Amino acid sequence: MSSKKLSLPTEHCETCPAFTQLEQMGLSLDNFDRVVALAGNPNTGKSTLFNTLTGLKQHTGNWPGKTVTRAEGGFEFNKVRYKLVDLPGTYSLLSASQDEEVARDFILFGQPDCTVVVTDATALERNLNLVMQVMEITQNVVVAVNLMDEARRRGLDVDTRSLARDLGVPAIPIAARSGEGIHTLLSTIEQVVNGEIETQPMRIQGTPEFQRAVAELAPMIEAAAPGVPNARWLAIRLLDGDAKVQQALLSGELANLVTRQSRADVQFSKKMAIEGRQ
Repeated sequence: MSSKKLSLPTEHCETCPAFTQLEQMGLSLDNFDRVVALAGNPNTGKSTLFNTLTGLKQHTGNWPGKTVTRAEGGFEFNKVRYKLVDLPGTYSLLSASQDEEVARDFILFGQPDCTVVVTDATALERNLNLVMQVMEITQNVVVAVNLMDEARRRGLDVDTRSLARDLGVPAIPIAARSGEGIHTLLSTIEQVVNGEIETQPMRIQGTPEFQRAVAELAPMIEAAAPGVPNARWLAIRLLDGDAKVQQALLSGELANLVTRQSRADVQFSKKMAIEGRQ
């Protein structure tokens, strides 16, 4: 997969070639067509990619009711305006910490148009746990294989074509610090959002007994919380003994969350980045 180095303009310059493709934008709740979530392990260069795409036009603060830092910004690519939500850096989405809970809730209930998982090309294997978990929750995933320049310096050969084939989602080589591969990444996000690229995320099937258990639990979850985005994933969490998911289901919190999310004035993808959980 070829990559193209993109020089990002620092000023509003309509004659700059990059400006026609990427314009860094300020925040306005009414000023975005799509929402993209940015996930990744700590120290993968996720914040560098966020800064590259949004420049200085960002908003940072804490998620209301949480001590977890949030950041959001915007950019325009091919005349489509994107809100970019930088999720907390985390190794997992199993909700063992506030960081994991915030990231999980936004991907699951916020249903962003695309989730970009930033990975470290020099330590790819340890990043794949989070990639797999995100792919269990949502179809619209793009893996950004960052630090490709560092991997080359270390003599590492990262085959992103094979990685994409095995994962069933695009895997784009980038170097966020220099802008390498950014145009390809943005084009891929655009195609995933528009359905031009149909992802087929690899998901763990488990034993026949496991599959039967999931198949039996999922309809029960859907009945208890009508409209829940991904009953299969929640069924897997219950089988794994996730006490928080069990409590949310039994207490009715899950059903209330789904109902609240369906209201146009409290949609996570449109407002959660600014206002946090309602």
